[in-house]
Amino acid sequence: MFRRVVVLSALFACFAWFLTVSAHAADTIKIGSFLAVSGNASILGDPELKTLQMYIEEINAAGGVNGKKLELIHYDSAGKTKEANDFVKKLIKKDNVDIILGGTTSGETLAVIDVVEQEQIPFISFAGAIEIVEPVKKWVFKTPHSDKMAVAKIYEDMKKRGISKVALITGNSGFDKSGLKQLHALAPQYGITIVADETYDNNDTDMTTQLTKIRGTDAQAIINFGLGKAPAIVAKNIKQLGIKLPLYESHGVATKEFLNLAGDAAEGIRLPAAALLVAEKLPDSDPQKKVVTAYKAKYEAKYGPVSTFGGHAYDGLFIAVEAMKRAKGTDKAKVRDEIEKTKGFIGTAGVFNMSPTDHMGLDLSAFKMLEVKNGNWEIVN
Repeated sequence: MFRRVVVLSALFACFAWFLTVSAHAADTIKIGSFLAVSGNASILGDPELKTLQMYIEEINAAGGVNGKKLELIHYDSAGKTKEANDFVKKLIKKDNVDIILGGTTSGETLAVIDVVEQEQIPFISFAGAIEIVEPVKKWVFKTPHSDKMAVAKIYEDMKKRGISKVALITGNSGFDKSGLKQLHALAPQYGITIVADETYDNNDTDMTTQLTKIRGTDAQAIINFGLGKAPAIVAKNIKQLGIKLPLYESHGVATKEFLNLAGDAAEGIRLPAAALLVAEKLPDSDPQKKVVTAYKAKYEAKYGPVSTFGGHAYDGLFIAVEAMKRAKGTDKAKVRDEIEKTKGFIGTAGVFNMSPTDHMGLDLSAFKMLEVKNGNWEIVN
């Protein structure tokens, strides 16, 4: 008899625990995330995670979304495609998340798209490759400017400066490769001739061999389309070799850390980037100024120098939150539909206007062309 009572008590306790857990799960909105907080892309992923944590805490303190608190479930992918794929499956199958935000790099984002589409869960990526949203995938969206946009902005600026012959040097990440593809694809539209095309491994610590080859061409400028720490090495090697050609970088290096890593070798570099990097320098009439200055002040008060990558997380989180509010819940199909209906959302990357044929929602006007002057970013047009 005593044994039966003990067993029944244990079963009752387990049942009560199950009800408590179930009630807790029902009372939270689960935000799944996988980001490269460690590894070569950590200078991108780290501010993304910090931004999500900071604003989810703020949203919860204000009462949450639709009366429910947000719960962040995050895994560090280190920018690796296999880990990203495994984590996304875990987020969906085990953690039962309502939406997924993340994918710091293009490679890991592209690696999980099939899973996301098959499982039919809203996914907002923080990565740059145009292939993420072109062609449109039903459940996939992105917040950063695309590599295609970055290339167009660079080529526009070159055209203004009378530059027609360029040398390319890129890394081996998904972002680099996608950017390289766009550099070749768009060159004829802008009258650009590519006279050299060199590559490096993103773990390399010296690119002088490739740059020496470029020095022997008739290039009028160099484009280094990459991310992480490697572009800073390229900039330093160019200075060491005494190459005086203008150097363009991609929006993949739009961070204060890049300036710190490159040092005085960054001087004169041009790149397309979001308004966030020059928040205080925007005219008061710019609709983004209030948003980007507020985000910058909040982030820097807590963590230090802001980067556009944390901004991608801000945009993704609040696009998701606004979609859930309009959907009046977390029904995945309804939230997906509302993300696609995003109109006039003022974020750090620009003003987003999504549609069934555009799952990014930004145009070329969202980019600013910046130049490094005296160790800081300045708007050149």
